[in-house]
Amino acid sequence: MASTASVSEALSIDGGQTRLMNTGLWVWPSDAAAQQKVLLMIAASPQLVQAMTFLMKSKGGLSNSELDDLTSDSSNWVTLWTVRQLTALGFIDFTVDFFGGPARYNLTDLGRTAFAVVTHQPLPQKPADKPPAAQTSAAPTKPA
Repeated sequence: MASTASVSEALSIDGGQTRLMNTGLWVWPSDAAAQQKVLLMIAASPQLVQAMTFLMKSKGGLSNSELDDLTSDSSNWVTLWTVRQLTALGFIDFTVDFFGGPARYNLTDLGRTAFAVVTHQPLPQKPADKPPAAQTSAAPTKPA
């Protein structure tokens, strides 16, 4: 039976990734300096940045299997680790479909802001909710 250390080394890409994968980012700190440190750790993780990018591009969110397919790492445990990290930080939320569809992950407002900071892109606009069709149609005018 292999020791835990050798298993971790075999699964890691490099030594730094092992430390990051074993410790995790489980709390969004209230201190600004600590927040910058967490954002730097996120920027250093290709899995977290890639998942946030795919979630940002999706219109209705992504299911666990869709996110796994898009990341193309063929490793559901990496997807699970990524989703747990982003959920614990409050960057994504989980929406359950009560009528049999897959549950979906979506970026929160905090996640959108963090994504903009990590990728050095302007903060994307959240899609505006459309008013109901009955309110948008103009009232019929009577001919004079």
